[in-house]
Amino acid sequence: MSNLAAPVSPNRTALVHRRAAFEAALASRILVLDGAMGTMLQRHRLTEDDYRGSGTTGRFADWPRDLKGNNDLLVLTQPEIVAGVHREYLAAGADILETNTFNANAISMADYGMEALSYELNVAGAALARRACDDVERQDPTRPRWVAGVLGPTNRTASISPEVENPGARNVTFDDLVAAYLEATRGLVDGGADILMVETIFDTLNAKAALFAIETFFQETGMTLPVMISGTITDASGRTLSGQTAEAFWASMAHVRPVSIGLNCALGAAQLRGYVQELSRIADCHISAHPNAGLPNAFGGYDESPADMAAHIAEWARSGLLNIVGGCCGTTPAHIAAIAEAVRGVAPRAVPAPVPQLRLSGLEPMTIG
Repeated sequence: MSNLAAPVSPNRTALVHRRAAFEAALASRILVLDGAMGTMLQRHRLTEDDYRGSGTTGRFADWPRDLKGNNDLLVLTQPEIVAGVHREYLAAGADILETNTFNANAISMADYGMEALSYELNVAGAALARRACDDVERQDPTRPRWVAGVLGPTNRTASISPEVENPGARNVTFDDLVAAYLEATRGLVDGGADILMVETIFDTLNAKAALFAIETFFQETGMTLPVMISGTITDASGRTLSGQTAEAFWASMAHVRPVSIGLNCALGAAQLRGYVQELSRIADCHISAHPNAGLPNAFGGYDESPADMAAHIAEWARSGLLNIVGGCCGTTPAHIAAIAEAVRGVAPRAVPAPVPQLRLSGLEPMTIG
């Protein structure tokens, strides 16, 4: 493991202080999340050899499978590139860095035969982000920055059959997901994460496995970190891939008492606004959003400019919808800088205190008042 990727043992006192600072910041202003890691990595046009590494980071030179596209592996083989992206987003005004660990779980890493690397990848990913934040904080101690340890959705779905002819078929179990997420969570915390972020949720059952793993970790260690949850509305139907509306999704997640609930990916800001507004109306926690830079074009790219995206986000902020905002696919440091400027000085959304009611959910919500 390179020096850049070496573990940062969790300091419980420091975690408590950073959490208190995080909660104080949420109460006073809209916090800015970073933008897309993948978009920035693509700009480097990395080759198969780059993914395998060289010199002190070249331990995968003879790996028997192709590694190009395994962006999470870059925290070990190209740590300076990943750290450079983190630094660019911090310079653009990000308060929260997401770790480069979206697929760093045993289930997703099985595609590369790298299941055994999950813990190490998460430690390294969190350590890189932590050091980037620490470096910036040393220059300006008055403004803390936080690391959100990312737990992605995996490449399997727990509630939808992969076989059209067999609705009962599954290619992953709940217990498999819990085990993978628990290992990843340990790595993220050991690497220096301040927050745990379950994001790009397309299947609520996958998310429940991640959240169960997080709660298990908290119980086993006696540590607690803020938990952010971010789902994905897949299209104009207004539902997740597994079929839930935004309100039903919240009803399924609320028992965890997350620090924030939100939406990211799939849609641009213009298309996502209504669903963010719906969550803002009903959720008694903070609201986050990190939309794409518009909808993908015919070549799979994203065309929405920083100014256009920031104009949408500014309206969201003035309408009282936001507590945390950033960017997903197609966004760059220029987008984050524009968004940071757009929300500067705008009051954060006030967290409501809903009337206690029985809130149930299937694909649709059912509230009994």
